[in-house]
Amino acid sequence: MIIVITRPDFFDGEADCIIALLRSGRADLVHIRKPQACREEIERLLISLPGDIYDRLVLHDQHQLAVACHLHGIHLNRRNPQPPAGWTGAVSISCHSFQELAECRQQPFAYMSLSPIFDSISKQGYRSAFTRQQIAEARAKGLIDERVMALGGVTFDRIDEVKEMGFGGAMILGDAWR
Repeated sequence: MIIVITRPDFFDGEADCIIALLRSGRADLVHIRKPQACREEIERLLISLPGDIYDRLVLHDQHQLAVACHLHGIHLNRRNPQPPAGWTGAVSISCHSFQELAECRQQPFAYMSLSPIFDSISKQGYRSAFTRQQIAEARAKGLIDERVMALGGVTFDRIDEVKEMGFGGAMILGDAWR
């Protein structure tokens, strides 16, 4: 699975880029992550997108819009640690350690991200937190499998490498918006 995460800012042509990523097959899902955005700003972005791709969109913030628009999923994080009332779609979550990943695996999350796998492209100084050996050991213990997505420094060129490491897919941020 290939998941693209939006930039935190809004930009001209963003809706067209999201549509192109999904319709071209470069991305299976797009996570809309706008931590500073108000409901109206995210709603404007959603309205600018065709309804036939809503089932491939995931919100990190303003989760009530996912319910109202019947989106694919919501992504839990420190800002939004619980699904909204009435939510029945997919739920994913961010993990930053093997311990956190082990705890999250006990929950019915559709998938979990683990980061940072490589040095970040979009966050200066955000370095890989795991060695190849640690990732291999986590995979052998069953912590890394098809439900865990690699995040952090992942590029389209590294998708095969991520899958060889045992991840179910990749989450791409910086490389998608260069």
